[in-house]
Amino acid sequence: MEDLKHLNVLPDPYDPESLRLDQSFVETSGVKKLLTTVPVRKPNNQDFVRVHPDEAYRLTAAIIELKDDREVYLVLPHVAHQLPGECSPVVLYTAINRQGATFLWPVKLPRPDGKVNEWHRSAAEAAARAMKYWLRVKADMALGAYAMFEASSTIPEPIWPTATLKELLKIGFRDRLVDGLGHPVIKRLRGES
Repeated sequence: MEDLKHLNVLPDPYDPESLRLDQSFVETSGVKKLLTTVPVRKPNNQDFVRVHPDEAYRLTAAIIELKDDREVYLVLPHVAHQLPGECSPVVLYTAINRQGATFLWPVKLPRPDGKVNEWHRSAAEAAARAMKYWLRVKADMALGAYAMFEASSTIPEPIWPTATLKELLKIGFRDRLVDGLGHPVIKRLRGES
């Protein structure tokens, strides 16, 4: 029996502990995650988010929202000027959640008449604050505005994608760029299709 102690016994090849890869394998295996989807949306109310602090990662633009379809279209300026009342001026902020999902957050600008909408004002305030702090942004119907919740613990700084704003816009609005009055969305809004 004492001789059995000296035998080298191989580990069970199906034991999960002998199969588990350590975290460094994924980082050194030569795989790069591609940025192929950039949602255009408000932050989910359960996500802590940050907004890119660099002005090069935000854009004042015109959009058309199809709420029933949950789609947002980017409208070229010369088309937006021909569609008063159909387009909304927004600032598109580059944002990221804790899981590293990058998205474009459209925050509406004040109306031309100067009237302040508390939803829009509070969203702009949240986007500005999220440039420095991890925030949750949640609609508060009783308040008539967005409520902000700062993370109570220290969360590491986000790892921003290396893509430029131009690349993010191209991905985010891949099939949703209104470049003329003949665009299907415009025809739909005018009852032509």
